[in-house]
Amino acid sequence: MAISIVYDNYLQNPSLTAAWGFACLVNCGGHFLLFDTGGDAATLLGNMGLLGLDPQQIEAVVLSHCHGDHTGGLAGLLGQVHDLTIYVLSSFPARFREQVRDAGAELVEVGEPMEIMPGVCSTGELGDGIREQALALESTEGLAIITGCAHPGIVRVVERAKAICAGRHVYLILGGFHLGSQSGNEIERVISEFRRLGVERVAPCHCSGDRARDMFAAEYGEDCILTGVGWGMAISR
Repeated sequence: MAISIVYDNYLQNPSLTAAWGFACLVNCGGHFLLFDTGGDAATLLGNMGLLGLDPQQIEAVVLSHCHGDHTGGLAGLLGQVHDLTIYVLSSFPARFREQVRDAGAELVEVGEPMEIMPGVCSTGELGDGIREQALALESTEGLAIITGCAHPGIVRVVERAKAICAGRHVYLILGGFHLGSQSGNEIERVISEFRRLGVERVAPCHCSGDRARDMFAAEYGEDCILTGVGWGMAISR
C-alpha cells in the first residue's frame, strides 16, 4: 500500500505547487483511491502529473467533508476521469450530490462506517456541527488513519477508527488535525490522548498548525513526519 499527498498547503517537494487544502492518493494493491480533492483541479492534476501519478487509475474518491478546500478539485477531475465512484456523507447538500450524478459518477452516501475497498474503511459520519469522515487503512504495521480536517476532534476520529477495526494498534495518523487555532494546553492534551490510544507515528499537515507540528515533533521525535505535498510512503499490507 502506498500513500501520496498530492495537494496540501505545506510543501515537501519544491517542484510542486502548495495551496490551502488537502488531497491524498492511496494505492491499495493496484486499486487507487483519492481522499479529498484539494481546492482546485489545476493544482491537483498538475501535482499528480509531476509525480508521475495517472488520474485515470483512480477508481474511487472519498470526500471527508463539504468544504471547498477538500472538494474544489472534484469537478475538474470528473471532467477527465470517468467511471468514478464518489463517497460523500449523507449530510452533503442535495445540489452537490446532484452535480456528481449529473457528471456521470456513481454516488455512494455514507452514514455508518463502511468498507470502501478491501482493508480500507470509512469511519462513517462523525460530528455534531461540521460533519466529517476519515479513512482507516489496515496494514501489517497497524492502522493508518487519514483525516481531512478532523473538525469533530482528532481524538474522536482515532477512537472511532479503533472501534470499527477491533481496537487495532494505530501505526500512523496522517492529515489535518485542526489544531491551528488551539492553545498549547489543548495541543498537549491531544498529544497525551494520542499516547493513551497507543498512536505510534504522526504526520500532521494542512490545518494542523505550525505550533502543533512543532509540539508533535518535540514529543514524537523521528516518529513525527512533517509532511506536505509531494510526500509519500509505502506500508506493507
